Amino acid sequence: MRIIIAPDKFKGSMSAPEAAKCMARGIRSVLSNVELILFPLSDGGEGLIESLASAADDTINNLKVTGPLGKPVEAQWGIIDDGNTAVIEMAAASGLSLVPENERNPLIATTYGTGQLIKAALDHGCSNLIIGIGGSATNDGGAGMVRALGAKLLDQNEQPLANGGAELQRLAKIDLSGLDHRLKEVSVKVACDVNNPLTGPNGASYIYGPQKGASKQMIEQLDQALKNYSRVIKKDLGIDIEDVPGSGAAGGLGAGLIAFLQAELCSGIELVLDALKIDQFLPRSRLLITGEGKLDAQSAQGKAPVGAARRAAKSNIPVVAIAGSLEGNLDMFHSEGITACFSIADGPLSLQESMDKGPRLLEIKTAELIRLWHLSQII
Repeated sequence: MRIIIAPDKFKGSMSAPEAAKCMARGIRSVLSNVELILFPLSDGGEGLIESLASAADDTINNLKVTGPLGKPVEAQWGIIDDGNTAVIEMAAASGLSLVPENERNPLIATTYGTGQLIKAALDHGCSNLIIGIGGSATNDGGAGMVRALGAKLLDQNEQPLANGGAELQRLAKIDLSGLDHRLKEVSVKVACDVNNPLTGPNGASYIYGPQKGASKQMIEQLDQALKNYSRVIKKDLGIDIEDVPGSGAAGGLGAGLIAFLQAELCSGIELVLDALKIDQFLPRSRLLITGEGKLDAQSAQGKAPVGAARRAAKSNIPVVAIAGSLEGNLDMFHSEGITACFSIADGPLSLQESMDKGPRLLEIKTAELIRLWHLSQII
């Protein structure tokens, strides 16, 4: 008998691999003769490397790169598929979590470090890149990234631009003569779960700028800068990226990846499920257990638990979801293939208590659910 364990992270309490192990311990405490397949999940944001590079024969590397405000940071990137595929999280090099709240400034924040991670993957000989672009501190349209890969972004005097989204107001010319030639030989897939265009009221600056420290005046400035950026890209590269769905993701990094790396923007969870080859294991499985820190309306839009449930439904596999907390009408999850949803709480708990006790509570809840599920198989 096979059970698939496929949770996302319980933010602030457990990573996805840690949550999967807690669930496995809970099941083993009840059933000893069961085959467990662990698939820690990510929808493409933080945790993507852990999710995809968690197998014993995969590798996680550390690299010192330029952080979002120009200071060195230690970033991780993964290698899977016998060295053929690199897994990169832009948040590891250019993420909001790397910048103290009082220092956040998308006018000057750069994706240069993300470009350095891509270059490291090319140096390793990877022919496929999977890039997660959630959690950015930047609004530079991927300008820093492409500069790290050898391109030149020049003003009207043909002088190179400095770092940051505000500099794109001065962009007059893009010179790709020095762009790393190896990029022509790689396939780039981007985990992207937003459909925002690059500019305008639903674009990168207006929707995501405030969480990155942008004032109203800064938002207007950044939006105008990205509009100029898209005009120059169209003029020099012949690519119109301004209104492409997802081009506004990660402060416009989505647009930069499309324009300079010919990247394909994909649903994050679908990309992860495909990379993990979960479809090979579903047909002979009896149950899939998933979960995350909070199941709510946002989860129902296609985050990891719902994405896993949709896949399981194709093989008629029942799905149970366990979360730190549940919010909203559970029917929205049932309609997506989740048979039943449960919270780990064993009584009234504060958020901090729930996070502190999360691993043990998750193990206990999983064990009790397996007891009930096993009973239903016997009756």
